[in-house]
Amino acid sequence: MSAALAIETQQLRKEYKGRAVVEGLDLQVNAGEVFGFLGPNGAGKSTTVKMLLGLVRPTSGRVQVLGGVPADPKIRARLGFLPEQFRFQTWMTAEEFLYFHGELAGLKAAELRVRIPAVLDQVGLGGRAHESLGGYSKGMLQRCGLAGALLAHPQLVFLDEPTSALDPIGRVEVRDIIWALRDEGVAVFLNSHLLSEVEQVCDHLAFVRSGRVLLSGRMTDLLAGHLEVSVQVDAVTPALLQALSLYDPRQSTPRDLSLHLQAEAQLPQVAQTVLECGAQLYQLTPHRRELEDLFLEVIGQSPETQTPPT
Repeated sequence: MSAALAIETQQLRKEYKGRAVVEGLDLQVNAGEVFGFLGPNGAGKSTTVKMLLGLVRPTSGRVQVLGGVPADPKIRARLGFLPEQFRFQTWMTAEEFLYFHGELAGLKAAELRVRIPAVLDQVGLGGRAHESLGGYSKGMLQRCGLAGALLAHPQLVFLDEPTSALDPIGRVEVRDIIWALRDEGVAVFLNSHLLSEVEQVCDHLAFVRSGRVLLSGRMTDLLAGHLEVSVQVDAVTPALLQALSLYDPRQSTPRDLSLHLQAEAQLPQVAQTVLECGAQLYQLTPHRRELEDLFLEVIGQSPETQTPPT
């Protein structure tokens, strides 16, 4: 495994009662990047994360995390994890909760006295350390769980739906935390159904269904190569349609066209062609491909007929 890789799997497979939940999974996650792991319910995402954390043993295949095996306690000590449905010790205060989990992670008391206030400030819970978790809102609990994931200075953080319980302000704050982690060289493995959030923070993506990676690559590359443009002129003439034929023009009204471009760099040429044809250009609006469109295209809109355990 390359030193630049935080995660590498080869033909990873997990079976339950003879049925493959994860099958032939190949992943590579670079150090210091935000990696989005996307797929429908029942796609094997949770099982994959459990294998990467060493909580579940694969049936076959190879997995390395931070250059070692996830079952190694020294490797686990460098991982952070925020599960989607975390069970909090609600009889504890936030400080007690973090102290307890910090001790489990092998942190010393002196370090915890410094580290706990720091991570609580980081997630927006500064000054709430001595309040009982039983009185926390769902969003505050989510923040506290995130503080726990960051407590031991991890090099790789797994976040499962980290913003699901947060309001828009909280989502922005978590986004800033993720970016800060990346700037520090920490890899973030993000699983979320909030595609707008994924689109804003992730560097790389993998789309998975039925335990297999269907498509993976850099976010910018995956969303590139397709640009629909709305054009409004004073009148769509046969000469204008012919001049724009390279862009597969589709006329919707006597004044409106839609074009398909390969890249933004073609926009000035489109405007120049319209003007050279003697038309008056009133509007030239690019509609960039969104992650939701790509998700539906890759995953498909039909639900799984059966949902395997995750």
